[in-house]
Amino acid sequence: LAVELARRASVPVINGLTDWLHPCQILADLFTLHERGVDLDRAVVAYIGDGNNVANSWIEAARLFGIEVRIACPEGYEPDPKLVGQVSQSGPGRVRVMRSTAEAARGADVLYTDVWASMGQEAEREKRLPVFRPYQVNASILAAAKSTAVVMHCLPAHRGEEITEEVMEGPRSIVFPQAENRMHLQKAILFDLLSRGGAAGRSRAGAAARRGNKRKPAPRGRARSRRGR
Repeated sequence: LAVELARRASVPVINGLTDWLHPCQILADLFTLHERGVDLDRAVVAYIGDGNNVANSWIEAARLFGIEVRIACPEGYEPDPKLVGQVSQSGPGRVRVMRSTAEAARGADVLYTDVWASMGQEAEREKRLPVFRPYQVNASILAAAKSTAVVMHCLPAHRGEEITEEVMEGPRSIVFPQAENRMHLQKAILFDLLSRGGAAGRSRAGAAARRGNKRKPAPRGRARSRRGR
């Protein structure tokens, strides 16, 4: 629906979330990492869990920055292979899809996860739970990452499933500053789009005013008669 709306709309359409991509979320995540001094052209992001819309948008981030995105997911739950292929062809980042959570987390700067059953997949929840149990962000996975690694989750979280309470509430979790930055990034997107629209409107108004100033001067006789009144 969002894609079709954007195709036909005469104004910008913001993709707040689709089944395929979640760009607003990843913009906020990238900003959160930038705030903390993470080099987005060198960082390793280990995404552990379902290869869903958030995973797909992390792959798109690797088309903008030199980050390495490692996605550890069960077989049959991989992200979009076309997006992975696009990064492989043009970079500048790198994407690897694997089964091992330990391999994904090894030396990572960021550990990232999301729910195992997204909105609209509630009917699959019981089927997914046993498949995804090995893909939990917990203390042992965190220990495999860098000592300075941070933990992120796009929320809402199911504590005890994709992430443990200990890790989510631990000192290396930036989940809540990450959530706060969603608001600030959405405001920034709106400001940017509205500013562009305002500039375009002012430009059109200025052009119209300039055209108005080019009207032919009134005949002298008519001008004199007006001054004489």
